[in-house]
Amino acid sequence: MLSSTNFWMGFAGLIYLVAGVFLFRKEIGAARGWDKLIALGCVFFAVPLAVFAPEHFYGGPEYIQNMAPRWMPLHSFWPYFVGCALLAAATSLTVRKFVRLSSTLLGVMFFLFVCMIYLPSLVAHLKNRFAWTLALRDLSFAGGAWALAGLHTRGSSPRQSKWMILFGRIVVAIAALFFAIQHFLHPEFAPGVPLQKLTPAWVPLGPFWSCLTGAILLIAGAAMLINKKTRLAAASIGLLMAILTLLLYVPILVMASQPPQINEGINYVADTLLFAGAALLVAGALPEDTPLGRGPLA
Repeated sequence: MLSSTNFWMGFAGLIYLVAGVFLFRKEIGAARGWDKLIALGCVFFAVPLAVFAPEHFYGGPEYIQNMAPRWMPLHSFWPYFVGCALLAAATSLTVRKFVRLSSTLLGVMFFLFVCMIYLPSLVAHLKNRFAWTLALRDLSFAGGAWALAGLHTRGSSPRQSKWMILFGRIVVAIAALFFAIQHFLHPEFAPGVPLQKLTPAWVPLGPFWSCLTGAILLIAGAAMLINKKTRLAAASIGLLMAILTLLLYVPILVMASQPPQINEGINYVADTLLFAGAALLVAGALPEDTPLGRGPLA
């Protein structure tokens, strides 16, 4: 059973996934080792943006309006504006036009989400781990977008590029470290971005996979934070999240039977893939710290 919202969310995601892989096929084919995965960063980042756009048009503008601060005017306008912005950014990243502009503005939008929505909620609920997760999740999305913008700014403004990429590296590292700790403290929850989804009963050794995810995030996040093997560490986080998207969250989505469950499944797929994309965009913006071209994906 599909609602119109779920249909358009899934349809948009599939269209942008196919288009992205097709348009990036030469870069993916020419890359070696880990660089093949890193080349997919824009695709993994653009697809979830396209998935979330129809939700702003069809799937609950009232809910999204309620998330906006009360002091903001024109509450009914913002869901549609954000939906258009997400679709425009997804298109820009997929066809590789105006990437510097779109990634800069996208980072600004996610950063504003953190400052205007998630930070006030966090301040009001400091002991709520999910409030921390949501704030760090969207901050890492901003970091990934700005890392991409920094990569495209390197020639014209090296200093600005350096700070944008540094911001992306630090916030993704901090998010990875916090997520790692949550996996150790609450191994019964589904691995990935640690939200309120319990690991399904059909997953064998559920707590083990959560702890393994935590260990990988801990090592990679620490490496990024201290600036050691940063490109490899960021790519490892991207690979981990891509694997979780494919092997855990896509099956959860496929097994869903009711519209609310399908919508939840789509959102978990998109959230996890978006975090993978953010990590890979950071990896793509970082200088090579080791000869990654002969890594395990070669």
